[in-house]
Amino acid sequence: MLPAQQGYDRAITVFSPDGRLYQVEYAIETVRRGTVAVGVKCKDGIVFAVEEKPRKLQISENAQKIFQIDDHVGVAAAGYIPDARSQVDNARFFSQSNKMIYDEEVEVETIAKHLADQCQQYTQYAGVRPYGVALILGGVVNNTPQLYLTDPSGTYISYDAISIGSGSDSVTDFLEKTYKEELTLDEASTLAAAGIYLSSEDKEGTSHIRMAHVKTETGLYELVSDEQVVSYANNAKEKYPHGKN
Repeated sequence: MLPAQQGYDRAITVFSPDGRLYQVEYAIETVRRGTVAVGVKCKDGIVFAVEEKPRKLQISENAQKIFQIDDHVGVAAAGYIPDARSQVDNARFFSQSNKMIYDEEVEVETIAKHLADQCQQYTQYAGVRPYGVALILGGVVNNTPQLYLTDPSGTYISYDAISIGSGSDSVTDFLEKTYKEELTLDEASTLAAAGIYLSSEDKEGTSHIRMAHVKTETGLYELVSDEQVVSYANNAKEKYPHGKN
């Protein structure tokens, strides 16, 4: 970076002469360096899949990158995970407040916009830094699956399928080639597992894969058992052996 640009590098509230907010770009780069997370919407619900790399002696019963927001909403994160926990706590409070005030389930888009608005505010004020995490939010409202992505800039966008984190460009390209609207929940889970394998350095085993569903039938968030993950992973290896059509 040129010496003249270093001042803009330190100030979150000042645009550089070429129209960039460097601290926001650094936060987005933090997301790109995180392990991969995948979200897939299908006719039967929402699938979340993430790569987690526990250490040898780590007790890893609880997922570290997948969170439940409400009975009908879940989140997968990539980037600086402590920031994800902060946003998840915010989203949980917002969701419960919405339920108490309006006596109805909150829309996934409403949660996504609320979190994105907070991210955007943290690009405007001195003394704060951007959130270093991107979130895939998904849920079922009125029997309709909804999937959204938020990022550190304050953007929120609806997707049928999306990937974030390390190697996400190749995984998203893979999803664009293989995704079909008529996928079942099992097929979408197989597709998500294939996306994890495509990005991950670990091409064998399933100890590094965690998965969750929000089913249209029940409208409820649930973690996928290790046995089911193994089944989806085996199907992924058979159907997408090279992560391609």
